Amino acid sequence: MKFLKLLLVLVVFQVQAQQGGMWIPSLLKGTNEKEMKALGMKISADDIYSVNNSSLKDAVPHFDGGCTAEMISPKGLLLTNHHCGYDNIQSHSTVENDYLTNGFWAYKMDEELPNKDLTVTFIIKIEDVTTKIFEGVLNLPSESDKQKKIQQNIAALNKSYAREAWQETMIRAFYDGNQYLLFVTETFKDVRLVGAPPSSIGKFGSDTDNWVWPRHTGDFSLFRIYADKNNRPADYSKDNVPYKPKHFFPVSAKGIQENDFTMVMGYPGRTQEYLPSFAVEQIVNDLNPAKIEIRDAALKVQDGFMRKDNAIKIQYASKYAGVANYWKKWIGETKGLKKSNAVAVKKDFEKKFQERVNKAGKQAEYGTILADFEKNYKDIREYAIARDYFTEVVLRNSEILSFGYRLYQLEQVYNTKGEQAFNDRKNNLISGFEGLYKDYNAQVDEKVFEQLINLYATKSPKQFLPESLNNVNASALTASVFSSSKLTNFNSLKELLNGDAKSVLEKLNQDKGYQLVKSIADSYQKNVAPKFDEINLKNIALQRTYMKGIMEFFPNDRIFPDANSTLRVTYGKVKGYKPSDAVIYEPVSYLDGVIEKYIPGDYEFDVPKKLIDLYNAKDYGRYADKNGKMPLAFIATNHTTGGNSGSPALDAKGNLIGLNFDRVWEGTMSDIYYSPEICRNIMVDARYILFVIDKFAGAKNLIEEMTIVYPKSQKAK
Repeated sequence: MKFLKLLLVLVVFQVQAQQGGMWIPSLLKGTNEKEMKALGMKISADDIYSVNNSSLKDAVPHFDGGCTAEMISPKGLLLTNHHCGYDNIQSHSTVENDYLTNGFWAYKMDEELPNKDLTVTFIIKIEDVTTKIFEGVLNLPSESDKQKKIQQNIAALNKSYAREAWQETMIRAFYDGNQYLLFVTETFKDVRLVGAPPSSIGKFGSDTDNWVWPRHTGDFSLFRIYADKNNRPADYSKDNVPYKPKHFFPVSAKGIQENDFTMVMGYPGRTQEYLPSFAVEQIVNDLNPAKIEIRDAALKVQDGFMRKDNAIKIQYASKYAGVANYWKKWIGETKGLKKSNAVAVKKDFEKKFQERVNKAGKQAEYGTILADFEKNYKDIREYAIARDYFTEVVLRNSEILSFGYRLYQLEQVYNTKGEQAFNDRKNNLISGFEGLYKDYNAQVDEKVFEQLINLYATKSPKQFLPESLNNVNASALTASVFSSSKLTNFNSLKELLNGDAKSVLEKLNQDKGYQLVKSIADSYQKNVAPKFDEINLKNIALQRTYMKGIMEFFPNDRIFPDANSTLRVTYGKVKGYKPSDAVIYEPVSYLDGVIEKYIPGDYEFDVPKKLIDLYNAKDYGRYADKNGKMPLAFIATNHTTGGNSGSPALDAKGNLIGLNFDRVWEGTMSDIYYSPEICRNIMVDARYILFVIDKFAGAKNLIEEMTIVYPKSQKAK
């Protein structure tokens, strides 16, 4: 009997202490709160999310639409990743005043730098509005009709929902469209750069170390939110004052140990955890390899130029990082999916799903879902490949083609909406192009174009290619386009766009660069997009029904909604891992590793002299661990993805112990299949952040405005 009781206790603990998942903060009470407490959490679900009282959610804004940040002082001081603030650091950098290379620190508030168009958004309230969104939807005959009605209901509710004048609402779908939540938000538009370490700290290891462990990157930067005198959002003004957050995180210098509880809050961008096996097979075998090859070609060209010319390095730094990020991610994702046998695991789950459908006698509703998925993914394969080639080559990685496509869209505006709409769009384009061409180099783009247009012509499904790319000589085409097209220069582009609609379109259609883009885009819009959209719409409907079935037939499983750039909570433990046979990784890295990797003058592994001096003197202030070493980063089992960059890593009491910035390479598969055995998120240790701010930058002003939790046994230094 004692053995049975012990076994039951162990089973219950295992159930309650599970990890993984991206959970909605307003819905943590119950199972999630029990799991978190079983893992070691000392606070409550109400401490994490509350509408009426200050809670952790009030310290976690969405940063610049694609990252996360956290408040770390009562004066609006905000912490996020260096790579999240990279565009803004770059925008203030010149060859003469290079903040990317040298870093930037504001030692007084009046030295902080404003950033055009940078915003941070706080979640004020979350409300379930599923019933309202589904009004008049379920009995409609077609999926397109249902989607149209849903969008109409969303628009109507966004317009009518009661909120303050300075607040906004957004409505997002969850569980593949089976649930809808409304978010009341506040967006601040006056956000100023406060501090950033040099790239040799903030981007140490650069693309070589990206997505891998151990990491030695001090990936952080500091900003400050400013508000009007009423502490409300306002456009930039010298009269604005530092924002007073409802909550800010104390920063812990107490450190972490393996198996410590960790919680990450943030805005994960997109996951696809419930894709059927047929979709995952297509990603692994077809789509990821195509995208990897395209980006590999673009990166090799850009890297060659950046290593030789510092001006080009500054121009392309942010673009290169963006391209490289997902290039390496897709490689790791594919590797992880294969290593974990994700397709086989999903096939096994699908077998159980079908068995439960049959047992419940619900074949009419769910019986053909898996067969329909199999057929649809077979039918969509060639269109999906062609779509990825178009997206990666035309829209993302060849700049002259992406510029040309914007002009192609301008011509479509004229054809569908007339001259007034054309002129409005044209003026906006000219304004936008000015910033794009600031970081454009035609010499670099020409070599990228040559590589990518050759891949497009030889690897994209031939039945969808335009005549202009059939049996094309990529080198000759490149020389012809770049020697004559006005798209390679901002001033000549402005000349193209000068005049009324008819004259502009006449000039555009005589330009060789535009002619090529138009031929590719016309072919794509005619031969690929309609059929892809048709089959994809079927899959959207199937996925919604499949998700409904999963929730119905597996009620005791931990079923969390896919990421969709809304605020989520994920929790786990500090934990090392075993990536391959005879290789075991410890969960913490140290400053020692920076020195071990140091290559003087290297693009990725150079180290500032002052950091070397601090290391040699072991001058770590109050931030060393009990062994006198300087912790730098650590890993845990938190389930994160893109968008979690900059997320706070919190301890059991809600103190900031680190800053999320990456995942281990194989663990990038967690966007499709999470495994606590393989998946690890990577965080900068809060102690290293404090050390760099304090001892390296000497920014005592920033240290003094934070609330820092030191070990009780430690004496002030």
